[in-house]
Amino acid sequence: MLVNLSQEQNMIRKMVREFAESEIAPISEKLWEDQSFPYEIWKMAGELGLIGLPYDEEFGGGGGDWLSFVIVLEELARVDCAVANSIMANSSVASLLSNFGTTEQKQTYLRPILTGEKIGAIALTEPNAGSDAAAIQTTAILEGDEWVITGSKIFISNSATDVTGPVVIAAVTGKKADGRNEISNFIVPKGTPGFAYGRKLNKIGWRASDTWELFFDSCRIPKENLLGDRGAGLKQTLSTISTGRILIAAMGLGILQGSLDRSISYMKERTAFGKQLTDFQALQFKIADMATHAEAARLMIYHAAALKDAGKSFDKDASMAKLFATEKAMEAAHQAIQIHGGYGIMSEYAVSRAFGDAKVLEIVEGTSEIQRVIIARMMVK
Repeated sequence: MLVNLSQEQNMIRKMVREFAESEIAPISEKLWEDQSFPYEIWKMAGELGLIGLPYDEEFGGGGGDWLSFVIVLEELARVDCAVANSIMANSSVASLLSNFGTTEQKQTYLRPILTGEKIGAIALTEPNAGSDAAAIQTTAILEGDEWVITGSKIFISNSATDVTGPVVIAAVTGKKADGRNEISNFIVPKGTPGFAYGRKLNKIGWRASDTWELFFDSCRIPKENLLGDRGAGLKQTLSTISTGRILIAAMGLGILQGSLDRSISYMKERTAFGKQLTDFQALQFKIADMATHAEAARLMIYHAAALKDAGKSFDKDASMAKLFATEKAMEAAHQAIQIHGGYGIMSEYAVSRAFGDAKVLEIVEGTSEIQRVIIARMMVK
């Protein structure tokens, strides 16, 4: 499928690239070293309309399309994947609230996370439940007009910033007739009594996107903080994951393109054995591979996003795009370091920081192995 970008989409790319280069790039190394969430960048992204771009204008969104949002994340990740992830993770919460929330929930919790006033977190993963989401052990018991939540979550992004608002958590609310867990989603605002933080986790990538352990000790929330129907939590979450995979793929493309761009620039500036690095065929081949992979990934990602915008099925395309783009991002980050030599392993160089970022992309929203399982099942069913 040929995807022709509109004039508006090309303008969005130009605007986001300029924003990322001028505002994020100069502080990216410090954000990485300090593992600090960039509040001012978040605020500016909200003012530019980047955070809520594909969501309804009625609740503070931009009313745009998903392909445009893909371009936003691609360009942000080209400079700093952690900033892109904060917006992507926030979007996962926004999708749940937008698709399943009541009007009151949307006004209270969705609007602030679309405008940049607040940031949202989604808490599904537990110490013993990652890809097997149905194995979560956190419970929610209805007592009168309140849900009482007990359990723990891990690897939760956006959950402890100064501007964190709603945390959407998944909890077991009973058993189904077949004995499987009945899972429901709940909105738990930061600061709710019984909601506490454990460790801030030290990651190899996405270091400026804060990631925490969460604990719920008889945490009480109003009955109306149930999101959608009781027992529909897993179905709700899974319905947003394919979209998340397109967005993660876009971030992979950003790393891939950034690795390519920086490698070409370095090769043009650097000489060895009396020659410019661009004259060495071994390095030329690395550039050729990166460029080819970037173009292929871009076509796959834009195609999947266009399918979503058209209201067509895109689950398989999302998994294919996520698998290909993230694995090729990892390869490109590796090759960029090889091209840069000793400089490539110094954290002051963006190619070094991109290496850890790329690895994280192969894990989140379903590992590469999970994507292969999904693709294979859809091909043979």
